[in-house]
Amino acid sequence: MTSRTWTFTGRILGVGTTSGVRLVVGVWDTSPLGSFADVMVERADGHRVLLAPSREVADFVTGTYSFDETRIEPVEVDLAAGSPGPTDGPPATFCVATPSLTLAATLGRRTALGWLLRGIPRRVAASPLLSTVTDPVARVVLRGVRTRGSAGQGRREFYGATDLRTVTAVTARLDGVDLGTLTPVDPPARFGFSSTPRRPALTEVVTTIVER
Repeated sequence: MTSRTWTFTGRILGVGTTSGVRLVVGVWDTSPLGSFADVMVERADGHRVLLAPSREVADFVTGTYSFDETRIEPVEVDLAAGSPGPTDGPPATFCVATPSLTLAATLGRRTALGWLLRGIPRRVAASPLLSTVTDPVARVVLRGVRTRGSAGQGRREFYGATDLRTVTAVTARLDGVDLGTLTPVDPPARFGFSSTPRRPALTEVVTTIVER
């Protein structure tokens, strides 16, 4: 039976806030849908919102993850002017702007796990086989994180992390309401089989989705 494979290369920002809102920002440099960014929001009451830049992106994401509400709106992501790249050097600011959300996250330096991940060749890190092997370890070491699982509609999804930086501070407003300051992503966000690490972080990742 023929299978189809989609590969997404980019980074995922995961943060919690003192308001109870948890946010997961995906920035995809390469994908079958082109370059884009999207935001998954879970409010303190459990209501899950997808902010997607197009109907095409929204249809694909909602076919893979679960939401209570979808908003189609521009999603802009950038580093503050003059800041270093997202994986090297001193702290940088990771900014997100949509009609519903503004967010600025201060990034720390690469973690020890990030240095370890950087030592793995990218083609190896992106392998579904490695994701299968590392899944039991990820469940223990990174609470809420899995590196493989069901993506719905007969799909299987595999995460291959290639770098990891901490987030040291965040400011954000959703629908005009201040979300407070940075907290762990706790409880884990409930969009699909996996969440981001409990410790707020920016993870570089290669995501592979296989449909059989």
